[in-house]
Amino acid sequence: MKTSPYLTMRPARTVRAVRLGFPVKILGQGLLKSHDSRRWQNDPHLSVSLAYLRDIFLYLNRQDIHMYRLSSDLAPYVSHPTLTRFHGQVGECQRELAQLGDMAREYHLRLSFHLPLTSVLNALDEDVALQTARQAQAHAEILDGMGLGPEAVIVSHVGGIYGDRDEALARFVQRYQALAPPVRRRLVLENDDSRFSLPEILRVHQETGIPLVLDLLHFMNHNPQRMSSMEALEMCLRTWPPGVTPKVHFSSPRTAMRIVDRKGRGEPLLRAPRPTQHADFIDPFQFLSFVNDVAARGGRDFDVMLEAKAKDLALLHLRDQLGRLAPGLAVR
Repeated sequence: MKTSPYLTMRPARTVRAVRLGFPVKILGQGLLKSHDSRRWQNDPHLSVSLAYLRDIFLYLNRQDIHMYRLSSDLAPYVSHPTLTRFHGQVGECQRELAQLGDMAREYHLRLSFHLPLTSVLNALDEDVALQTARQAQAHAEILDGMGLGPEAVIVSHVGGIYGDRDEALARFVQRYQALAPPVRRRLVLENDDSRFSLPEILRVHQETGIPLVLDLLHFMNHNPQRMSSMEALEMCLRTWPPGVTPKVHFSSPRTAMRIVDRKGRGEPLLRAPRPTQHADFIDPFQFLSFVNDVAARGGRDFDVMLEAKAKDLALLHLRDQLGRLAPGLAVR
């Protein structure tokens, strides 16, 4: 019998459900591809990616996983400035998108995108900003083509500082407001691990209404205001519209030593990890501490995107560990 992906915290007077997800790459079944990764010379296409995605949905359903981040390359070269023959892929795949949307609803899948690091809406270079807007537009059209509701979001960062923090934030606001309404309805904003802190992106929310996604590892690395994690969580949850479940990004910092092979040029190098790096798996005690703090405070339900290098294996392993370590964190 399958178990549910909803982890139920049971403090004295609160019942909270947490849906767990992971991004893009499938490690638990090695033959599954996240997207058509062929080079442009071989004419990759969204239709191929959607065939791969169907197999991923079947795998997620077998594993009882109900939250998944789609590859930002699902529609290859769709926003490329000169390869214009790829710009019409989404319109060419409306039937396939509708079918996958039906599957997502049947399997109770929450889907999302994350704009790639090369997509910078507040870039000084107008061409970069225009390509970013096109990428976001394509993502929104894919989610709309699937007929998905407002929980299917597109995550973005503010972008660069470019020597003037206030101007950089203002430029993001200006560019955001110039996006088409279907894109603005889906775009959400995530805090950074070194550039823009939560109070700074809150300023963007106050001017635009864009919902905020708390990334806890980023927050721990860049919290100049010395907020508590619960203050940060509540700040972000309040920015989401009523009836739309917020999402949070959770990861454990890498602690393992890295061994760099010098390929015959001497002994391997031993390097300590950086606190911004994601661990392969999720520390279950760190996760339990977080959800216990949440349960003690009460408040709004939210979903958790696990960002670990082991992807789906990290999610499955965490679920198993929680079942053993915290029977009170029941599965329903």
